Amino acid sequence: MLNPYAWLQNSLETIHQADWYRSVRTISGLPGATVVLDGQEVINFASNDYLGLAGDERLLGAAVAAIQEFGTGSTGSRLLSGHRELHRELEIAIASLKQTEDALVFSSGYLANLGAIAALVGKRDLILSDQYNHSSLKNGAVLSGATVIEYPHCDATQLKTLLIQQRQNYRRCLILTDTVFSMDGDLCPLATLLDLADEFSCMLLVDEAHATGVMGATGAGCVEYFGCSGRQLIQIGTLSKALGSLGGYVAGSATLIDYLRNRAPSWIYTTGLSPADTSAALAAVKIVQQEPQRRTQLWQNVDYLKQLLTQQLPHLTLLSSNSPILCFQLPSATESLQAGHQLKASGIFAPAIRPPTVPTSRIRISLMATHHAAHIEKLVSVLSDL
Repeated sequence: MLNPYAWLQNSLETIHQADWYRSVRTISGLPGATVVLDGQEVINFASNDYLGLAGDERLLGAAVAAIQEFGTGSTGSRLLSGHRELHRELEIAIASLKQTEDALVFSSGYLANLGAIAALVGKRDLILSDQYNHSSLKNGAVLSGATVIEYPHCDATQLKTLLIQQRQNYRRCLILTDTVFSMDGDLCPLATLLDLADEFSCMLLVDEAHATGVMGATGAGCVEYFGCSGRQLIQIGTLSKALGSLGGYVAGSATLIDYLRNRAPSWIYTTGLSPADTSAALAAVKIVQQEPQRRTQLWQNVDYLKQLLTQQLPHLTLLSSNSPILCFQLPSATESLQAGHQLKASGIFAPAIRPPTVPTSRIRISLMATHHAAHIEKLVSVLSDL
């Protein structure tokens, strides 16, 4: 008899041979602009903590207070024993930030995408999805059972062609896209997508994970940044990046949110977000609204890095970016790994991103509001040496 698990080792060997193998790296202490990575202090350009809130004393205090009052876990799904007033307070705060009628908090951003997409479309429907969308959007599309067609990255012209060809064959159509693409740093053409959704009677679902708290005049995200607030669409995001906590949300019309409470399986059948995470995220939303200077500092850091790279490394091949995420491509997974190791040896934490996560290997740099000018100068100096 053949061992039914033998293929696992063979698959791992293939992953190693392609330089696609991944393993965890231990960070000690509080998150921040500098961290201790595997025992070495490094400048942290790997974090999605864009506003530097994950280690903020106010979030820590809010989490501790919530644990003391409500305990460490929510103990059940929100519809059974897991709902706390904190959850509703956070949903109201998110709706206020996102300028929508209501919001629904999930236990992760991944679960928010899975549950919302599966609830909105089914076997008689069509999903048109940007080819560079996050895994949670792609897997939510598969889970829904709808017909899924990917359109070329940010190509609204090709999307319209697909709508002309396919829309009339399906009951409902859902367009899916990230607003900030996490492994490239570029933005979707949101206004054009909304116009196409209106023209072809489609729903539009956007993932604001890397835009919430970062993009727009008040940090509401790309919907605000592109002047599309108030237009009908479905906004999904996370509490684990600029908001420094854990969890996800859907924001939109009151009708949408009421529907998802009754139909989104990853909300109905999952334990509610922990009191500590909920309270920390609530504190973060308040800080985003009350301290715009954090966002200002973040964008000053982005501009300063771009300026130094243009002056000192004009031949570096940067991917197009209008976000705090900057990536430069390398020819292979092996070379990206080597570059990542060399950066770490010089005190810079900027990870190698390789297939199958992305189509081409690269080093990904993400800026934080808490980076100092000296941190950015050290990054450019090390890159110049490499």
